[in-house]
Amino acid sequence: MTRPRSELVSVADTPFYHCICRCVRRAFLCGDDRVTGQNFDHRKAWLVERLAELVKVFAIDICAYAVMSNHYHLVVRINEEKAAQWTDDEVIRRWRKLYQGPPMVQRYLAGAVLDKAELKVVNDIVQQWRIRLTDLSWFMRCLNEPIARWANDEDGCKGRFWEGRFKSQALLDEAALLTCMSYVDLNPVRAGMAETPEASDFTSIQARMIAWVKRQRKNKKRNNSFVRTTKLPKQTLPTVPLLRFSGNEKQGKPSTISFSSKDYLQLVDWLGRAIRDDKRGAIPSNMPPILERLNINADELLTYVSKKEKRFIDVMGTENNFQKIAEQWQRKFIKGVRLAKQIFSRQIIYS
Repeated sequence: MTRPRSELVSVADTPFYHCICRCVRRAFLCGDDRVTGQNFDHRKAWLVERLAELVKVFAIDICAYAVMSNHYHLVVRINEEKAAQWTDDEVIRRWRKLYQGPPMVQRYLAGAVLDKAELKVVNDIVQQWRIRLTDLSWFMRCLNEPIARWANDEDGCKGRFWEGRFKSQALLDEAALLTCMSYVDLNPVRAGMAETPEASDFTSIQARMIAWVKRQRKNKKRNNSFVRTTKLPKQTLPTVPLLRFSGNEKQGKPSTISFSSKDYLQLVDWLGRAIRDDKRGAIPSNMPPILERLNINADELLTYVSKKEKRFIDVMGTENNFQKIAEQWQRKFIKGVRLAKQIFSRQIIYS
């Protein structure tokens, strides 16, 4: 049963969400068209460039993204505290990057003298915009609508480009966030579109790895084999401002992801190698320590991130957090508890 977005997205439950949006009409609208043989990869750049613009407008941070041939993934953080600190003029400035706004707001910006009733109208409009700038549905709308118009103009046709409703998944805790980010970042490797995470174009993991390698080389820290051997892509691809890692999961700031970038990059590199070598069921000895710290079952995590197709669930997190969210939603059962028990319960000791 389709559930209202207001139930699926609640910052009171968690600020982190995984979103998926798929194309319609043909199987591959952003990659190689199997009918005409035409390549549409430039549309991936459209999406990434638009995403970069919206991050500078909305109070929504990007943790991970991957643009595939017929769909894209986002992992986001809704930052209500940031929006609450904006002045009214800042809210207006940001919103007008997207829409012109009503005449009364334009008069206010022009310095016209407004009476109390008119000022109240302006204030009400601004508060509505402030809420919208933290609204995930408005963010996805502002991302998808221009891409659909540009693609339809290019194809010389009308109609839907995206499915009518994007999917959203609440990420209830750090373990769920780490799992989902690694799943999203490994999409091209899992699909056979790239050999390594750093070779995965139009993904956040490529951007993070490039930035990290450049920092290490700049600081002359070449003792790491990954830093020495990683080949950076020659072409310049659009990048999106990403939510930073804090460096310590116990001392994470509200505006950061509570892991170190090194730990996360090592995890994704490790998972990517295991996927390519088909290592499921044979976990190597050099398991990333972050899995042990977050009590994540490495074998089950590898199985999860290796699956190309899976049934989408509304919530991801540990079993305890599933129980809490079920009580808050007044539901006896939420799909995904079995998966939570499998992944977020380290029952195997790896040698």
